[in-house]
Amino acid sequence: MLSAFELPERKVLGRLTTPARIQTFLDEQIGYNQEPRGATCYSPRTVLRKKIAHCMEGALLAALALRRLGHPALLVDLEAVRDSDHILAVYRVNGRWGAVAKSDYAGLRSREPVYASIRELAMSYFEHYYNAAGEKTLRAYSRPVNLARFDRPLSWMTTFDEVWEIPGYLCEIPHTNLLTKSMERTLARMDSRLYAAGRVGGVSEPMFNWKR
Repeated sequence: MLSAFELPERKVLGRLTTPARIQTFLDEQIGYNQEPRGATCYSPRTVLRKKIAHCMEGALLAALALRRLGHPALLVDLEAVRDSDHILAVYRVNGRWGAVAKSDYAGLRSREPVYASIRELAMSYFEHYYNAAGEKTLRAYSRPVNLARFDRPLSWMTTFDEVWEIPGYLCEIPHTNLLTKSMERTLARMDSRLYAAGRVGGVSEPMFNWKR
């Protein structure tokens, strides 16, 4: 699987021996890609070279690392309103779902494999998923997509080309709603403390006007 990678790349991937270590690597060794939204979709190999990634690019690298550990390379799209989608690299241990993710928000990163379903996993992100205005924005989730479908046409793990076909596919497949319309109408804005906690370590300044 790693034969196409150069020796320094193989050494880096070889150290990612658990989901927790993959998450730590994304947090501590990979900076957040601050290019405008939709400007890049780097492959895992490009992320290793540039050492930056946004959530899609970080999830691709995490999926590669999880695949090396024997898990399928699975991605789930979390769909939002008035906000960006978020991508998770998901895996199962003893039938329970966990996730690894790259995010500029502290609460949108990894989850331990303790969730009985993808819906449960997705709901664990709800209270931490908000936009600059303090609105809770998570609305739906996709089924897990196995990236093996992109092995032959894209060589998504080893190419230096951008891999736009993957997010394109994730956005096109059906999503399952998490909330009813009546639930949406009664949502409160973010609590100031949770809002601030979610921005710890973020690359941009909070913009919510709490006096509004």
